[in-house]
Amino acid sequence: MQRVVWYRVAFFASLLLGWQALYLLRVWPDFLFPSPQSVAAMLVHSLRDGTLVRALGVSLTRLVIGYGMSLAIGLPLGLLTGSIRWLHQTIGALLLGLQTLPSICWLPLALLWFGLNERAIIFVVVMGAVLSISLSAEDGVQHTPRQQIRAAKNMGASGWRLYLQVMLPAALPGIVTGMKLGWSFAWRALMAGELLYGHVGLGHLLMMGRELNDMSQVIAVMAVIVALGLLVDRMAFAPLERRVRERWGTGTL
Repeated sequence: MQRVVWYRVAFFASLLLGWQALYLLRVWPDFLFPSPQSVAAMLVHSLRDGTLVRALGVSLTRLVIGYGMSLAIGLPLGLLTGSIRWLHQTIGALLLGLQTLPSICWLPLALLWFGLNERAIIFVVVMGAVLSISLSAEDGVQHTPRQQIRAAKNMGASGWRLYLQVMLPAALPGIVTGMKLGWSFAWRALMAGELLYGHVGLGHLLMMGRELNDMSQVIAVMAVIVALGLLVDRMAFAPLERRVRERWGTGTL
C-alpha cells in the first residue's frame, strides 16, 4: 500500500514538473497556458472570496438531485427491460439508441419544455446519467445465470421476491458499474448545461474564465472537478466495488 502511494506521488509530481517546464518554454502566452503557481493562486483567491465555494455548492446540489433521480428511474427500468423479453426488445432498443446522443442534445428541448430555470439543467443531468444506469442494470440481469432463476422459481420465488432476492444480487456487479458510469456522465451533462446556461455554478466559472481569457480560472475549476471525481470514487464507489467483488469472490489482479 505504501508503495502505491509513493508511485502516485511520484507520478503527479512529474506531471507538475512537466507542466512547469512547458510553461518555462513559453510555447504559448501566459494567458493561454498559465503556470501551476498561477492556478494555485487562483484557487486560493476563489476559496477566500467564496466564489468557488458558492459555485461548487450550486453545482453539487444540481448533480445530487439529477443523479438521485437517475438512480430512481434507471435501476427499476433496467431490471424490467433485462428480465421481460418484450420490454427488452422495445424499450431496451430505444434506450440503446438514445445512449448514442450526447447529453448536450437534450438542452434545447429542456429549455423549451421547462424554460430558463434549474429544472432544465437537472433534466439534462438526468438524461445524461439514466441511460447508462439502465443499460448496465439491464446487462447485469441479462447475464444472470438462467439456472439461478429456474432454481429460485422451483423453490417458490416469484414476483418482487424474485427481483429482490435473486436478480438484484446477481446484477449487482453490472449495477455498480452503471452507477459509476452514471456519475461521470452526470458530471459531463451538468457541465454542458451550465456552460450554455447557468448564472451560478462551476460551468459558469468555466465560461467566465473563457470569456475573460483567464485560463488560470479555467484550469483551476477543471482541477476541482477532477479532484471531486477522485474523492467520490475513493469514498463511495471503490468501497462498494470492493464489497461486491468480495461477495462474488472475483478479487482483483
